[in-house]
Amino acid sequence: MNTRAVGSLFFRSQRYASGVLKIRHHCAGQPQDELAENIKFKPGPTSKYDWIGPPDRLSNLRPIIYHIPENETQLERRLRHLRQETEDWNHEFWKHQNVTFSKEKEEYVQSQLKAKGLTARDENGRRRTLSSEEMAVFYKYFLDRNYKNHESYNKEWYRRNFTITILMAKVALHNLRRTLTGQARSKSKPTAMPK
Repeated sequence: MNTRAVGSLFFRSQRYASGVLKIRHHCAGQPQDELAENIKFKPGPTSKYDWIGPPDRLSNLRPIIYHIPENETQLERRLRHLRQETEDWNHEFWKHQNVTFSKEKEEYVQSQLKAKGLTARDENGRRRTLSSEEMAVFYKYFLDRNYKNHESYNKEWYRRNFTITILMAKVALHNLRRTLTGQARSKSKPTAMPK
């Protein structure tokens, strides 16, 4: 099975598993570089698309391996690296946030059950839970305590996305200019006079 077929299967399985259509970039491929090292799945060297993997179990974000176009310009490389850095930064933030949330939530549930004189499991062996009103106290506490952290995350997220958007516009303009000048060159070539 060729790489394109594998890529299509990978995309199809992820699209149907998540219910979300994934966007693919149509460009000629090159081997992936060192930025994709932390992702276990790697597309073949002739892949022409961005590859989107299954959600990470800790961050709940889908890892992305960005396609490296043939004859990648410095501007395109800069954009790809910034996008990959942003993906990695985002993954690390949410991994840490989700692990912290789960740990503190479990501690809160255990402390509330202990205060009521209850064990973690009932007489049938099922795990005990708290009511939504009791959990709302924890959620508010957690959000209030992490407000500054989320605020700085949002500021950085907007800054990064603004920079990515500007770079994408520059790449699009550069590609448009290259296309137009390529067409102009082909039109200006002298045609041979018939004999």
